[in-house]
Parts: sequence; structure tokens; C-alpha cells
Amino acid sequence: MEQILQKISEYVEIGKAEKNSPYPSDLKGIDGASELTLQALEMGIKPNTILNDALLIGMRRIGEKFSSGKAFIPNLLISAKAMNAALEHLKPFFESGEAVFKGKIILGTVKGDLHDIGKNLVKMVMKGEGWEVVDIGVDVSSEKFIDALKSHPGAIVGLSALLTTTMMNMENIVHSVKEYDSSTKIFVGGAPLSRQFCDKIGADGYFPDPHSFAKSFHAN
Repeated sequence: MEQILQKISEYVEIGKAEKNSPYPSDLKGIDGASELTLQALEMGIKPNTILNDALLIGMRRIGEKFSSGKAFIPNLLISAKAMNAALEHLKPFFESGEAVFKGKIILGTVKGDLHDIGKNLVKMVMKGEGWEVVDIGVDVSSEKFIDALKSHPGAIVGLSALLTTTMMNMENIVHSVKEYDSSTKIFVGGAPLSRQFCDKIGADGYFPDPHSFAKSFHAN
């Protein structure tokens, strides 16, 4: 059991998604994270064990490498692809309640802003930490965030902005969401933001990068 979990985590880390994946080239034709996850389930390994002891470990390793400058965005992207390929086999168990996510986060780039790289990085990292991510896209209004909360009560909210002009739209979204449900936790991020701006608009937290954001929940 330990051997297959270790191999799955390794393949997630290096981005070996499936048997026919062209990358890494020296592993072409060999079962990837997808096939090995299916095999692990057939062996009777519990879905949460596969998630926590294989998939999340692989994503955490590539995340740590990214944070220290030893990996780059393309590495994160292929790792996320391998993670998602494996997660497809675990989805039925999450939907049935047999396996459990750590929590749920609604992510969106705020109204007027069409940039999604930062949001997508947060999405990958949070998925890699075992969260269910509801991605509602770019150019998102306060109404759309509230609609998402109605469909996913109890979720936390993450707002992203890349421009100094569009980050000003965060304040209205924060106020509207808090007015709808004052208990909703709202976190903000993006290149032009700061802790002072976060406090000024009434958000619950600001993090300069996706990994520090994800780590803030480890103690919870």
C-alpha cells in the first residue's frame, strides 16, 4: 500500500498524469497518477488515504519547490493536471460523503478585472491542500459572489485583483457579501494589495502568495 501511495505522490509532483501523457518523456507508456489512483481504489485503499497520503503530499512538494524558486508556473500547471486526473476517480466518493474535503472556497477575480493567473494559482494550491474550490471566473460582481454563497453556504470567499483600478472594486464586494452574511470569511490577494488595504476595506485576511494563504488553515 505504501509503495503505490508513494508512487502516486511522486507522479503528481512531477506531473505524470496518465499513461499516454507526453511528459515526462522518459515515462511515456507507463501508468500515471490517474491509473495508479484507480489501482489503489481497487486494492481497497480508502479515498481519503489516497488524497491525504499521496495526492496532497505531491502537490505540497511542488508547492514548496515553487515557493523556494526551484519550480515554476509550468511545473505547477502540469502537477495540477496530474492531481486533477487522479481526483476524477475520487469524485464519486466525495459526492457520496464517503470522503471529505477540508472546506470549500469560492474564488473569483473582481469586477472589471479579466486577469486569472493569480486566481488559478490559488485554485491549484487550495485543491492541492484538499479543499473544494468553486471557481466563478473573472469580472465577478458582488451579486455573483452572493449567488455562489447561496449555492454553497458556509464557504469562505477569495477575491483576486491584479490592477490598482480594479482592486478598488473589492470594497463594494466585501461590504455586499458581509451584508448578506456577516459570518462569511473573505480573503483578498493580488499584486497591488497590502495588509493595510485589506484592513481598510473590511476583509478578513490578506496573503501575498497562494502558499501562505493555504498554510494559514493548517492549524484550523
